[in-house]
Amino acid sequence: QAKALFIALFAVLALAVSPLALADHDDRAEASALLQQGKILPLSRILAVVQQQVPGDVIEVELDHDKRSWDYKVKVLTASGHVRKMRLNASDGTILKIKDD
Repeated sequence: QAKALFIALFAVLALAVSPLALADHDDRAEASALLQQGKILPLSRILAVVQQQVPGDVIEVELDHDKRSWDYKVKVLTASGHVRKMRLNASDGTILKIKDD
């Protein structure tokens, strides 16, 4: 279990360098352009917001796109062992939702 958590955390840290790796294959080019244009925030900025609101270990991150907006979905394992899910607006980092998983 610890090894799996380490691998998941390593993957998240690796993605922090390249947040566009989170996008679906078909959306990657569009996400890249949006990041370069400043229309979405890099993952490092999103993770800073997440840690301020829900301290713990980030265990999953997804960049999600619907017809209206791009959102980051983040799962955090808290010190108490609970998993909390967050949804943040990718353009400004606004927290849209926090709930227990």
